[in-house]
Formats: sequence, C-alpha cells, structure tokens
Amino acid sequence: MSDLIIDILLLKFLQLCFEFHCSSKHLINVIGEINDLIIFPLHPRKLEKELSGGRTHFVQTCGLPISTYFSALKVLWLMENVDAVKQAIEKGDALFGTIDTWLIWNLTGGVKGGLHVTDVSNASRTMLMNIKTLDWDKPTLETLGIPAGILPKIVSNSEIIGNVGKGWPVTGLPIAGCLGDQHAAMLGQACRKGEAKSTYGTGAFILLNTGEDVIQSKHWLLTTLAFKLGPKAPTNYALEGSIAIAGAAVQWLRDSLGIISSASEIEELAKQVESTGGVYFVPAFNGLFAPWWRDDARGVCIGITRFTNKAHIARAVLESMCFQVKDVLESMHKDAGEKGEHRNAKGEFLLRVDGGATVNNLLMQSQADLLGCPVVRPADIETTALGAAYAAGLAVGVWKEEEIFASGEKVKMTDTIFRPLIDENLRKKKVDSWCKAVERTFGLADLSI
Repeated sequence: MSDLIIDILLLKFLQLCFEFHCSSKHLINVIGEINDLIIFPLHPRKLEKELSGGRTHFVQTCGLPISTYFSALKVLWLMENVDAVKQAIEKGDALFGTIDTWLIWNLTGGVKGGLHVTDVSNASRTMLMNIKTLDWDKPTLETLGIPAGILPKIVSNSEIIGNVGKGWPVTGLPIAGCLGDQHAAMLGQACRKGEAKSTYGTGAFILLNTGEDVIQSKHWLLTTLAFKLGPKAPTNYALEGSIAIAGAAVQWLRDSLGIISSASEIEELAKQVESTGGVYFVPAFNGLFAPWWRDDARGVCIGITRFTNKAHIARAVLESMCFQVKDVLESMHKDAGEKGEHRNAKGEFLLRVDGGATVNNLLMQSQADLLGCPVVRPADIETTALGAAYAAGLAVGVWKEEEIFASGEKVKMTDTIFRPLIDENLRKKKVDSWCKAVERTFGLADLSI
C-alpha cells in the first residue's frame, strides 16, 4: 500500500487525484491562498447567512473571520465536492493538516509511523483552533461538521516533536522547532510585547506582539498566535494585517506592462523623479485585505496628467506598499492602545522590517516618511529562517530565551535605520490623497469586459 500526499493548489487537479487514489491513509495537505470568489463561490456567503454571528461568528474563539483564506472552508469544500474524500473520512482513512503537518509526517516515517502533528501558529490559521485553549474547538467542529479525528495533534513552537526517520540523510536528528512563516519572522526579529514587524514579499504581513493579551480587533485585523516557546511557556499573541499585493505589483510592472525588465530596476527608475507627481496607485487586483476587506475593489491608477511618465508610476507603485502598511499599523495602534506599543528611550515606535523587497532603500525610506517613525532593517533580512532556528535551538538547549530576545533589545551596528525626512503636513496631505484613491477602487468588481 502506498502513501498518497495531495497538495491542494488547483482543486480540479485535486479531484482528479482522488479519483485515482489508493486505499492507504491519505494526508490532505491544504496550502495556498485561493481566491474565495472564484474557487469557492458558495461557502463564505452561505455560512455568513446561516450563522448568527455572520462573518464574525467564530472570531471570539479562533480570532478569524469566515474566509476561504483559511483551511476550514477548504475542508468543507472537499467533503462536499470530492466523493473520495467523503468516503475516506467515513472509513477513518483520511488525515488533514497544513504544510508543516505534511513535512513532519514524511520526515518521521509517513505511513510507517509518521507523526500527525501541527504547531499552534499554523493551527491558528485553520479557523478551527481555539486561540485561548490552544486546542481544536469542539463547538466549531460540530457547527461545520468536521470530524476531530482527521486533525493533527497541536504542539508548541519549540519542543522536541520527534526524530527524522529512516531513509533521510539526517536520520535520528530531532525535529524541535515549527512555526508559521510570519510567526517565525516575528521571532527572528525578536519582537517582544508592543513591538511590530513587517515582512515584504509578494504580499506584506504586519504583526504586532500583544504579549499574553488576546486583543479582539475593531478594525478587521486578525487576532492570532505570535509564538509559544515550549509546552509550558506563556503564549504570545499578536494582531496581524495582511496585504495581498506588495512585491507582486512590481512583478506586474515587469511581466504585464514591461516597464522594467527586472524587479531590481524599479528603484533606479523611481528615483528619476522626486515624487509621484500626484499619481496614486492602489493594487487592489483581487480586492483589498486589511483593514479595508473589500472584495469588490479593483486596482486603480489615478492623478495621471500629460506629464506623467513611467518613473512616476514606478514610484507610485512603491509608495502603494508603504501606504498599505501604514493603514494596517494605524489600525493596530488603535486596537492595542498606547500601552500596547513599545517605544524606545527617544519615544519612538520602531517598525522592524524583513523580506526580499527591503533591499530597496527608496522603498524603506518612503515607508519611514509615510509612517512618521523609524524603520529598522536588519543585516540579515531572511528572519523567517532565523526564527525557526531560534525555536529549534531553544528546545535542544543551544541557547536560552533571554539570549534570543537580547538580540533585539539594541539596534545592532550592522542594522540600517531609515528615519522620516518629510514633515507632518506633507505626510497628512499624501495620506488623505491615498484614502481618496482607495475609495475610488470600491464597487469595481463588476465592470464589464
């Protein structure tokens, strides 16, 4: 009997795979960010109408709104639309998990005794875990009709989960650290309570550590786990805002418009002009995420005049990332309050940044200008890998927790600090103009082709 591991990237492909499935246990690996209006046209709206709390029905328990961005609705779709999945569940022959579940399952033996686990940070993204008890929420499972038996065991981010099985080059090596991407980046940045980080990649993800306080957002941010560094360690929570299009907008300039031939060219092109010339670009290609959450929004580029050139547009694309991060951070500050944010001896709130796009100095300077606070870029911008290493090293005694966070208490000599260079009056004018541009994106999803 063979092991069938299914990566759900295209559900049609998934269905075909199940039609050709084997009789062994199946690990259903749900990954990817799939557009809820195209791939999943029914579940979100259906559930919102059926449940008393509407879109926020599960927020008090899982911290998340009803959305196909999270795993629960993917499972429901599979259970209702793929016969092989329904039959496998009825036979007790199906397992469900996230990408870390799939990795650990295979590393520890797969069908030959593999461990079926996930960590608290990844579990918090399924819409099925109670963020206070850190266990699968029984009322939620009952409401959605998802059997608890298919779900993995939930462990902390830093503990010896198991050992690598036979057949791997590192057989016997302990698996000791497991975190979601953004949670690992936050740990890699050594963010304590009241400190925030922003990761710039294809999208952008901003997290503010709220310590042991579970803060329910009033501005459509997500309440999530930051990290839990051991089975008996306290749980750190966070507010999170996700931006769908950040670096992807640069890719769009390159691949769709041909304005640049490589992503690295955008900085030099944008520096050819001192400002956007009144041009504002809102990359709502598939709607807007936090704090707007408008799936009817579509991208706009406004303020164009006869004198607008490609350099103005390139600069507007870079600034669009910064405006979106500012929108999210302002919402976080409102939710957390003054006591919920840490300031240095100078009274400054520092935004820690990482990710591939942060090599762009103009982008980072624009971010500081629009935030009105310093932006700190570490010498090593790949903090996700560093965070995972911290968690694993902590579990096996390579270092202690205080040593990890001591690394973030002082800005290292090798870090780069970008400080605001524009005055508050200009900043306010630019933000007001951005908000006008955002409002123009609403209600455009039904434009005729």
